[in-house]
This record gives sequence, C-alpha cells and structure tokens, in this order.
Amino acid sequence: MLKDITLGQFFPGDTVVHRLDPRTKLILVVVYIIALFQASGWVSYAAVTAATAACMALSHIKPGNIFKGLKPMLFIIVLTALLNIFYTDGTPVIPGWIITWQGIARAVQMILRIILLITGTFLLTYTTSPIALTDGLDILFGPLKKIKVPVHEMTIMMSMALRFIPTLIEETDKIMSAQKARGADFETGSLISRAKALLPILVPLFVSAFRRADELAVAMESRCYHGGEGRTRMKRLRMAGIDYAALIIGAAFLAAMIVMKKFGI
Repeated sequence: MLKDITLGQFFPGDTVVHRLDPRTKLILVVVYIIALFQASGWVSYAAVTAATAACMALSHIKPGNIFKGLKPMLFIIVLTALLNIFYTDGTPVIPGWIITWQGIARAVQMILRIILLITGTFLLTYTTSPIALTDGLDILFGPLKKIKVPVHEMTIMMSMALRFIPTLIEETDKIMSAQKARGADFETGSLISRAKALLPILVPLFVSAFRRADELAVAMESRCYHGGEGRTRMKRLRMAGIDYAALIIGAAFLAAMIVMKKFGI
C-alpha cells in the first residue's frame, strides 16, 4: 500500500505538458479545480473527464500510475459513495427501499469528482519538478512580499515536503519489512493492538525524519543559504506561445463549464 502512494513523485519527460511553464500549470490546475466544481450534469462531467484524459495523453502519464495513487483514497471514495446513496432523497429503486435513483446518480458524480480532483492535482506533480514548482509559486505569490508575507520560505517548505514524501514512504517500507522480519504483526488483531504495533515503526521513522531534517539544514547553511533575499535562479522562467495558448484554452474551458452549469447540463 505504501508503494502505491505516488504524491510528490516527478516523472521526467519531454512532452508538451512537461515543457509548459510551471506558472502556467499552477494557474491551469486552479482553473481545472474551479471548472470541476462547476460540473452539475452528466455532460459537464463527461467534458471534465475528456479534458483530464487529454492531459494524461499529452503528458504520457500511464493510467496505472494514476490508479496507484488512488488506492490509498479508496476508503474515502467508498465512504462518500455510500453516504450519498443512503442519504439522498428521491425515487426509490424498489418501493420501500432507502436507496434512490437520485442517490445512485449523486454517488457516481461524487466518485467522479474525487477521482478527477486527485488526478488533476497528481498531473501537476508528475510533470513538474519540485524546483520548478518552487520557482513558479515564488513568482506567482511574489506580490505578497510587499506586505511582509514570507513567500519564499513558504514555497521552499512546500517543495521540500513534496520532495521528501517518496523518501519517507520508502523509509517506512524498509522499517516495516525489518519489523516483520523480527516477528511484528501489523495486519491481524483488534484496532488497538494494530495501533500499538505501529509504535516500533513510528519511533525510528521520526528519528530518521529529524536526522534528515538536521542534515538538510546543515547542508543549506554550508552553502550559505539565507532565504530569498538576493536569490537568483539557474533557469529563468519565460512564458512561451504554448503557455498563452494553454491559458486561453483553460479560460475557454472554464467559461464553457459555467455556461453548462447555468443550463443544468
């Protein structure tokens, strides 16, 4: 299960999506989320699904990687579906049943919304390196520096968190394998016993995480890192024609979704 968590991973490539400016991708993700929450009918959900599939095809991201990332969210998806099925009023599927046709339709739409939301955000991290993502966030939120908001520090912390998610997952998997080799059991017993069994994992994991954080801090200090003041970038971000075209397409897509919501489709 831990190896199925793909959040924070970056898959290098030379596709159209990979070549987009990180600022463009960040703006498009926000537009995508707004458009997704505008969806109200089957036509609009189909449009968002088609747009997501097109982005996956353009970025050459395999569906298997997306499904891997969705596995840890399976419990939330199933719980959301059940709540919508049993707590939505409407016409019963069978007279006397609590399950209604409206509930089933609502459950399917909510499942689609969660899956599409996760997929859209995953595509951002899959096609954008942590460094490029940090630079994009730093520039987009740059105006907030005028009101003394520590933009650079916030973005660097965010990029470090994304960068170390795969590392900590790998570390957790190694610790679990080592504990299982010593006879630890994490899969059987009551909920309380399973929680107690996690202690031999959490303690070394926290020790390892703090050790890595300390080593990273020493490495940054030895390289004279002192925040965003006077910081330069090895690669300057420049918007190209493809970025403006992508933004126009995103704006048109959002406008179409708003129109479809108005007409209930």
